[in-house]
Amino acid sequence: MRRQPVSSSNLQSVGYDPQNRILEIEFHGNGVYQYEDVSQNIYAELMAAPSKGRYFAERIRDRYPWRRVE
Repeated sequence: MRRQPVSSSNLQSVGYDPQNRILEIEFHGNGVYQYEDVSQNIYAELMAAPSKGRYFAERIRDRYPWRRVE
């Protein structure tokens, strides 16, 4: 999955697969994780958030099944 760099102290890059509803996040120094069943709206809100790390912590981290991929 292609990820794009983001401006965040926590997140390095973010990608999204709309067909499979998978959000992929690369963290600074902590690897790459995929979050399942994430709507395109949540992805769009994350990308538009002034603080992507805060949005991730509040709206994604503990709400979606995840797995480490790298």
